[in-house]
Amino acid sequence: MSLLDRITTALPRGTAFVGVGTVVLGGANYVHLAAAGHSLSVDDMASFSVLWTVVASIGLGLFFPVEQEITRVVAARVVAGDGALPVLRRGAALSFALLAAVLVPLGLFADQLADLFFHGDRSLVLALGGAFAALACAHVTRGMLAGLGRFEAYGFQLGLDGLLRIGLSAAMALAGVTSVFAFAMVMTVAPVISVLVTLPSVFRGARAGSTARWGELIEHLGLLVGSTLLAQVLVNIAVISTKLIATDDNALVAALLSALVLARVPLFAFGAFQASLLAGLSTAQAEGDTRGYRRMLLRASAITLGLGAAFGIGAVALGPVLLPMLFGAPDVLGPVDFAWLSIGTTLYMLAMVLGQALLTSGAARQQLLAWVVGTVVLGAITLSPLELRTRVEIAYAVGSLAVVTSMTLVLRSRVGYRSVHS
Repeated sequence: MSLLDRITTALPRGTAFVGVGTVVLGGANYVHLAAAGHSLSVDDMASFSVLWTVVASIGLGLFFPVEQEITRVVAARVVAGDGALPVLRRGAALSFALLAAVLVPLGLFADQLADLFFHGDRSLVLALGGAFAALACAHVTRGMLAGLGRFEAYGFQLGLDGLLRIGLSAAMALAGVTSVFAFAMVMTVAPVISVLVTLPSVFRGARAGSTARWGELIEHLGLLVGSTLLAQVLVNIAVISTKLIATDDNALVAALLSALVLARVPLFAFGAFQASLLAGLSTAQAEGDTRGYRRMLLRASAITLGLGAAFGIGAVALGPVLLPMLFGAPDVLGPVDFAWLSIGTTLYMLAMVLGQALLTSGAARQQLLAWVVGTVVLGAITLSPLELRTRVEIAYAVGSLAVVTSMTLVLRSRVGYRSVHS
C-alpha cells in the first residue's frame, strides 16, 4: 500500500470532501486579509484585525459547540435508524438563543466597544453582529450535514463560502475600495449565501423522527462552549491583548494578526478532518467499536503532529519574507516570532484532537478543566515583565502545552485511552 493510500485510510470517512472546502475557505482568509491589508490604512487594518480576531474567537467559540453537539446527536440517531429533523429544530433554536445573548450586549454597549476596539467606528460593531448571525446559521447546518454523513454538501458549503470571500474581497481591492466596513461585511455575506445554497441538502436528509430531548443537546453544551471559548481565546488572544496593552502600536497589532494566520496554515488542513473525526468517533462510540475508535484517535494525533512540524519549518523559513509581501503587513516580526507561533499552533491542534476524545468519551468536564489550566498559564505569562511581543507569543505556545499535558494526564487515567498505547 502506498503512503498516500495509508494516509487516506487513516483519516475518517468524508475527510476528502471537507478537505477541499476547507482548503478553499482557508485560502480565502488569506486573500481576504491580503486584500484588506493592501487597501486599508494602518489604523483601519488594526481595527479590522481586532474584528476578524473577535469573530474567529468568540463567534467560533459560541457556535462551533452547537455544530459539534448536533453532529454527535445526529450521528447517533443515524446509527439507531431514527430521524434527525427534531434535532435540527432544537439545534436552530439553541443557536439563535446564543445569538440573541450576544447581540443584546453588542447593541447596549455599541459606543463603548467601538471606542475600545475600533477607533470609535460603530459600523464595525454592526459588522460584528452580522458575522455572528452568519456563524449561528452556518454551524447549525454544518452540524446536520456532518452528522448525516453528507460531507459532499458540507465541503461544498465551506468551498462556496471561500470562493465568495475571494471574489468579493478581490473585487473591492481592484476597485480601490478603502472602506473597512465593506471588507468586514464579507464575513457576513459570504457564509449566509453558502448556507442558503446548501439548505436543501440539510432538509433532504432531515426526516421526521422521535422527539429530540433538550438534554441531548444541552447536557454538555455549557461545558463545551466554555472549552471552545477558552480554546479560541488561547489561539487568538495575542492580537487583542497586544491592542489592549499597547493601544498605540497599530503596526504590531496588524503584523501579529497576519503572522498568526500565516503560522496557522496547518489549522486549515487540520479542519479538513476535524468535523469528520468527531462524526467518526461518535459513530464508533455509538456502535461500540472500541478498536476502531482507538485507531482513529491515534492516527489523527500522529497526522496532526506531522502537519504541525512540516508547516512550522516552512513558516520559520519563509514567514518574515511573506508577511509584508502577501499581506502588506509592517515588517516587524522575524524567524523567532514564527517559531513560537508555529510551536503553539502544533500543540493547539493536538489539544483539539485530544479534546474530541474527551468529548466523545463523556469527559466534557475534564476537557473544560484542561482549557482553564491552559488559559491561566497563558494569562500569567501575558502579564509577566517580558517584552510584549515575546510574552504574547510564548504565552500561546506554553498555554497550548499546558492544555495538551492536562488532557494527556486525564486520558491516561482512563482505561479506554491507556490501551491505545498498549
